[in-house]
Amino acid sequence: MLNRRRFVAASGSLAALAVAGFGPRASATPLSAELLTALRESALVYLSPLQDDGRLSHCQAEVWFAYVDDAIYVVTASDAWRALAIDRGLQHTQVWVGDVGQWASSDGAYLELPKLRADAAFERDANAQGRVLESMGEKYSAEWPVWGPRFRNGLADGSRVMLRYRPRVA
Repeated sequence: MLNRRRFVAASGSLAALAVAGFGPRASATPLSAELLTALRESALVYLSPLQDDGRLSHCQAEVWFAYVDDAIYVVTASDAWRALAIDRGLQHTQVWVGDVGQWASSDGAYLELPKLRADAAFERDANAQGRVLESMGEKYSAEWPVWGPRFRNGLADGSRVMLRYRPRVA
């Protein structure tokens, strides 16, 4: 039976859970309206790990992505430089959001796109991976019949990894 004392106790517990981060989640990383629009509309992001001194790496690429739970997710080969950079301690990453085609033939156009700095990590949580793959399937619906199984099977057998790029708060 719910009485006033139980109601107050339950309300206090819910408030404590929300403060501890288990309640409904507000955006933890406030991004500009320009970046949020680009993240919703773009088919690509461009990535470059940052060296310890903050310089861009020579490794850069345009990749498919999903923006889920305030983070950018990418699925890539486990031996791709994106994954190896994280293994080597290069977690800080420059991300440009938009689509100007292949980075190498864009004549640097991607450098003018909306950008952010992010912290990179491997995403190994199966539930998070499922949400991201579902989002990618909706976003890239025309290509997903081919790439969806490749991504899922690769994550399952270890030939692919999922990377999470969480925007840094300035």
